[in-house]
Amino acid sequence: MAEHRTMQRGALLDAARSLLSEGGTEALTFPALAERTGLARSSVYEYFRSRAAVVEELCAVDFPVWAAEVENAMQRAETPEAKIEAYVRRQLDLVGDRRHRAVVAISASELDAGAREKIRAAHGGLITMIVEALGDLGHTQPRLAAMLLQGSVDAAVRRIELTVAEEPGIIADTAVAMILRGVRG
Repeated sequence: MAEHRTMQRGALLDAARSLLSEGGTEALTFPALAERTGLARSSVYEYFRSRAAVVEELCAVDFPVWAAEVENAMQRAETPEAKIEAYVRRQLDLVGDRRHRAVVAISASELDAGAREKIRAAHGGLITMIVEALGDLGHTQPRLAAMLLQGSVDAAVRRIELTVAEEPGIIADTAVAMILRGVRG
């Protein structure tokens, strides 16, 4: 029985990822989740009491996976510049991934404090790593530089998501070149 519940919970989360990546948080409704999973709407409420609860669970499940991908790429890099490049490129590589699209949709929405805190915690680990690399490059304000760097990454993510814009590879190359020139001062 417990295994069946775990499978249904997984199916609901997967449906939520799809809905979020297709239509943002507005698309994430209990009727839509019920329709996607073939469950009765009342069954969806047995697993999650609200939309916020679905979002919070997705944050708890998907953010660490996504952050670990970026962290692994950074750990393989040898120099501070290479770490920064890995940080940027890995985030941009993940744009097409449904987990990442769901995370972006969640980040852009009005979230309850619990979900926001989970996102901040997951992001915090990445920001700490990039702050360290910027400090190694001699930045006097590494935390500020990290926030501005992430802003550039977020802008590149939005550009890639337009799909009518330039090729993702060109966007990534341009973002990396600009960021590396910027962090070298």
